[in-house]
Order: sequence, then structure tokens, then C-alpha cells
Amino acid sequence: MSESAGPEFVQSLARGLAVIRAFDADHATLTLSDVSRRADLPRAAARRFLQTLQTLGYVRSDGRDFALTPRVLELGFSYLSALSLPAIAQPHLERLSRDIDESVSAAVRDGHDIVYVARVPTRRIMSVGITIGTRFPAYATSMGRVLLAAEPSDRVAELIAAARPEALTSRTRTDVDVLTAELVRIRAQGWALVDEELEQGLRSLAVPVHGRDGSVVAAVNVSASARGDVDEWRDRCLPPLAAAAAAIDAELRLV
Repeated sequence: MSESAGPEFVQSLARGLAVIRAFDADHATLTLSDVSRRADLPRAAARRFLQTLQTLGYVRSDGRDFALTPRVLELGFSYLSALSLPAIAQPHLERLSRDIDESVSAAVRDGHDIVYVARVPTRRIMSVGITIGTRFPAYATSMGRVLLAAEPSDRVAELIAAARPEALTSRTRTDVDVLTAELVRIRAQGWALVDEELEQGLRSLAVPVHGRDGSVVAAVNVSASARGDVDEWRDRCLPPLAAAAAAIDAELRLV
């Protein structure tokens, strides 16, 4: 049980959700042993949860391997259907992608991670496929840094330290003080650029999206292969990216 869990914490529910989260784009099919290891559960417990999820229709099995079924989408549908951001952002992202011929996305922050809620890809630019629901560590992404920079100044260092940054490439910045200073710059300039810190050969540029009350509720970005001069690429992409974010802001104020 988590140290921060209270007396009403339902451990069995937490374990069942851990089993579901064991599956992702790179681990779409898992054996019982895989699930046990990735969910940090004893094999017997993992088996019980898998059998329960299979009975409920959220998991299928061929007798050896397990995989999620489309029914798991129901678990996130209530959130997405109540969230106007993806529906509002999507047409603006599609227009932006056509204008600059790059992949564009929108994400929100969930704890130490960002979660993709909208995306328009132009080509495969990462070793990991990005879909709605994909998570990446906030400290190493342009959208994550924009979202972290929007947090109160006295919480920023705490949030970064709690994420326990690790080097994902040779260029990833992991020092808490360095990242904190970077977030101060991002807050002042209104955009974040990450060049080959999340994955070698990938760069991205992000700006914030604001809700009706003016607070930062999401971020949108442009991502591309790290080719050519980074400053020229930023100068080409930043104006249309900022314009798309402003258009999304304007619609969100009407919601």
C-alpha cells in the first residue's frame, strides 16, 4: 500500500488498475509472468486480476498471452467526453500540421507525466508510437516543461525532484537546479524548446493553452526530426504554433 494512502484506500482496485497499466503500445501482448513483473504483483494475484478483467471483457487471452480489448476505452470515455479540449483543439492542430508539414499534438499534465489528448502525425518520428493516452516524463518534453512552468514558483523544484529525472539521451537535463532555471525562462518567454532530450534525433517546440479563467490547462507542440538549424526551425514554427494556441484559447473561453 502506498505510504500516502488513507484508511479508505482500496488496494485491490489499485492493483487491478496496475494490471491494466501494464499494457501499453510497446507491450500490447503480455504473458502472466510479464504482467506480474510490470505490475509488481505476485503471479497468483496477477492471474486473479487478469481472469476477472477477462470475465468483464476488458482482457482477452489465447491461453498463454493476454491483451486488452477495445472495451478498456470505456474507462477513459467519460473523461474525454467531458473534456472539451481535444474536440476544440483537433481542427486547429490539423490546420497547423498542414501549414507547417510537421506533427503536432496537445497534452495535459498528470503528476510527473504528460498525457497526449490530441495528435496529428505527419510521419513516424519516434521509436515509440504516440497515440491518445501516451505518457512521457514532463521534465524531458517541451509540453511538459510548459506545463511545469505554469505551476507556482515555490512548487516547481519540488515537482521536478519528485520525478527523479534520469538521462533518456546524452543531452537530457536532469539537474533539478538547471531544470528549475529553465522553467523560469520558459515562463517568461512563453514557449519551450527541447532538442534531443526525450529521444535522440527528435526536437519539439511547445506553447501553453489557457482555460476560461486564464490558467494554463494544456500545451500544444510541434515535433520533428532534429535536422537543420534549430533556431531557424523554431523561428519558422513558433508564430503559427502560437497562433493555433491562441485560437484554441479563444474557443475555450466560450465553453
